[in-house]
Amino acid sequence: MREPLLDLTVDDVAPSGASLTAYDEEHLATYWRLLDADAEGGDWREVTRVVLHIDPACEWNRARRAYDSHLARAQWIADDGYRQLLRSSAPS
Repeated sequence: MREPLLDLTVDDVAPSGASLTAYDEEHLATYWRLLDADAEGGDWREVTRVVLHIDPACEWNRARRAYDSHLARAQWIADDGYRQLLRSSAPS
């Protein structure tokens, strides 16, 4: 597994399948930042602007869709998908 990068461009909609994708692995830091902001009660518009680099004032629908799907994916990874991360990084 590669190191997660900060401040990557995000797709309009996060992956939604039951398997981790290369996109998920590349965007782990983005997912963790979303989870932290959500736990702290951050305003979705500010989080979207800062973390996802989408301005909800200019692209409200796109921003909301990206925020909702990426947060849902982050929650899935935190609850279930992390097991796949652990298996992929375990020594052979």
